[in-house]
Amino acid sequence: MNLKRRLSLANAATVIIPVLITVLVALAYIFIFSHVMGRDISVENYQRLSEIKLELIESGNSILRQKPEAVEEESFQKNLQERLAAINGELIIMKDDEVLFSSRNFSKIELAKFTLEGNKKWGKDPVLVGNLAYSVDAVSLDFKDGSHGSVLLLAPVDRSLSSLTGLLILTGVVLVLSFALTNFLISYQLSRVILKPLYNLQQAAAEISLGNLEREIVEEGDQEIRALCRDLELMRIKLKDSIRTQLKYEDNRKMLVSSISHDLKTPVTSIKGYVEGIFDGVANSPEKMERYLRTIYAKAEQVDTMINDLLLYSKLDLNQIPFNFERTDIAGFVHECLLESEPELERHGIRSSFESELASKRMVLLDRDRMKRVIINILDNARKYMNKEQGEIKALVRETNTSIIIEVRDNGSGIKEEDLPHIFERFYRSDAARTEIKGSGLGLAIAKQIIEGHHGRIWAVSHGGEGTSIMISLSKM
Repeated sequence: MNLKRRLSLANAATVIIPVLITVLVALAYIFIFSHVMGRDISVENYQRLSEIKLELIESGNSILRQKPEAVEEESFQKNLQERLAAINGELIIMKDDEVLFSSRNFSKIELAKFTLEGNKKWGKDPVLVGNLAYSVDAVSLDFKDGSHGSVLLLAPVDRSLSSLTGLLILTGVVLVLSFALTNFLISYQLSRVILKPLYNLQQAAAEISLGNLEREIVEEGDQEIRALCRDLELMRIKLKDSIRTQLKYEDNRKMLVSSISHDLKTPVTSIKGYVEGIFDGVANSPEKMERYLRTIYAKAEQVDTMINDLLLYSKLDLNQIPFNFERTDIAGFVHECLLESEPELERHGIRSSFESELASKRMVLLDRDRMKRVIINILDNARKYMNKEQGEIKALVRETNTSIIIEVRDNGSGIKEEDLPHIFERFYRSDAARTEIKGSGLGLAIAKQIIEGHHGRIWAVSHGGEGTSIMISLSKM
């Protein structure tokens, strides 16, 4: 939900819910007293109560406008009684606790109750006399002879009117309590929906600041908070990738240093030895001097090739080399690569052949230069480890339902089964004899990186003493 909308609904609910609860409680109260207890607490009844109160107030004001002694006159008493009779009221006039006039006979206890309620300033309650309830208003009088008196104005009140007062009090209390409870519940809900996700974000940010990038930031809360969670999660992922790349840089730097120091030691030592031989005059003839210099040049080329392979592998491993893919006829491409290497293979007594089992021309997205490097590396690797007088290398292209398979098979010495999973690792050689082979030890590792850059797969199959097959699988277009 949108955060702005949630806050608007919360503010509206803070007002609407207490009002609804109060209305429901008031309706229940009216239903109980009206239908269960048989009391009339209608608006008309409340209006009648107001009219009675007004009549009593006017009667009281009439008394106050007269002289105190006027209340002892029969005409005044009769006139006031007639006014109260219009509302079925009663009149009691007292002087020094003696009854001067009473429109109805009341007992001393009832008179005491009337006097007590009439003298109250606040919180007056109706006085029950038999089945009737009277609202009492008292007007105090001071006579000239120093005596004290009072006029008690009694108005009949339906007991249901007290229920109406209770209703007003109840609705006020319910409104206040429901408002407080609603505010508490809405505040709790907002804290759970808004503050909890923010707290989790704060905890995640603290973990990131401490270097812990493994804690995933889950999207939760309203739209704005979810968007913030999503952005922070992307930041975490990018930061993690950045650190991983940095660690790869460091690993490659260490690898380069250790590999150069290890694999370049032999050719550099040879170069130093031949140069020292020249300085010492060992190369004392033009023919010997030329042989020394050619050897030095060959060793320098070997060093240059190893350094280039190291740099290429490092860039491929860090995805720093872009691939330029283009539609390519895969059978023609493999055949072309084989023809390019054919002179070198023939010079080492190796025959090459090509076979395509494709029913028709098949197009594949390739980076031609990078893929050519893969085929050349595989052919060169097969040439280096050929141990037969008549070597043979065959390139075969076939297809499955979803992919194109390229197989380069030789009839060399083969590879041990336990070495197959490792031959595509950098600087791996399956036996000590192969350490004498010229090369960087990165040919197949580079081939694997390039094939994976094409979203393909490369693996090896050993045929025992009858040779090895290097298999490449590429997706069809």
